[in-house]
Amino acid sequence: MKKLLASTILAAGLYALAGSAQAAECGEVSIAEMNWASAGVAAQVDKFILENGYGCTVTLVTGDTMPTFASMNEKAQPDMAPELWVNAVRTPLDAAIKEGRLIEAAKILSEGGVEGWWIPKFLADAHPDIKTVQDALKHPELFPAPEDSSKAAVHNCPSGWNCQVSTANLYKALNAEKDGFLLVDTGSAAGLDGSIANAFEKKTGWLGYYWAPTAILGKYEMTRLSFGVDHDKADWDACTAVPDCPNPKVNSYPVSDVYTVVTKSFADKASVAMDYVKARKWDNGTVNKVLAWMDQNQGTNEDGAKHFLAEFPDMWTQWVSPEVAEKVKAAL
Repeated sequence: MKKLLASTILAAGLYALAGSAQAAECGEVSIAEMNWASAGVAAQVDKFILENGYGCTVTLVTGDTMPTFASMNEKAQPDMAPELWVNAVRTPLDAAIKEGRLIEAAKILSEGGVEGWWIPKFLADAHPDIKTVQDALKHPELFPAPEDSSKAAVHNCPSGWNCQVSTANLYKALNAEKDGFLLVDTGSAAGLDGSIANAFEKKTGWLGYYWAPTAILGKYEMTRLSFGVDHDKADWDACTAVPDCPNPKVNSYPVSDVYTVVTKSFADKASVAMDYVKARKWDNGTVNKVLAWMDQNQGTNEDGAKHFLAEFPDMWTQWVSPEVAEKVKAAL
């Protein structure tokens, strides 16, 4: 019995030492909690898993794309930006990676950030011939304008956003007015969301600009239409995204690359956690569902992270070892 007790004490001591060693390897970690929902949830998921699965001590700091990148690049703080839309900082990021200051880890949004023109899925199912924007424009009777049902409508991006320019130029390039479509100004993000909610409540057609990942696409099933052409970056930059371009052409929206970026110092001190950071990624459909749950339940980013960990174990347990997964589950 004494022998058994001694063995148990020894095993417990070794386990504690192993835990301490892991904590020492990870140490204190700072993570940017960006000021948009999907990135905020990602930061909270990282905090929960790194603290409970790897023994890190995590501090969240308020973040936004440009200031967070500049701080990481120049001061190596914070240690991690879970969701960085890298197209906005591509050139200096490439230089920082080449010079060894920053590391591009997982492509956290596996499909990237997407934009486009969408229709309700119930309408796409009822009209399987509508695959492209051009197909939709052949059916003005399916997309009544909110103020004049004798006209059809393309709902524009919120006022003041760059997508308002590209949507207007694509509307012009597609000769949508000739097909009987008005370009409807939705005014704000709330106005755009409200127009979608209204279409689903009345089961009427809706055509317009939207993007993912977002709560609205988790709440309402929408189908993104093809523009029938590849993205032409040169023409996009020279015309599609330029206000009042005189001769816009049909183009496709770019897909935004969205990565987790970490500092070299974090990778060096938290090597055990880097395996997780490199493996972590989720699809837009999952993020949409989590954001929709938060919207419906007035949940915080932390609430959304715990909801994700509780409801999508088949996904996140693929990012960590079985031992780490058990620790995270025990902490929920």
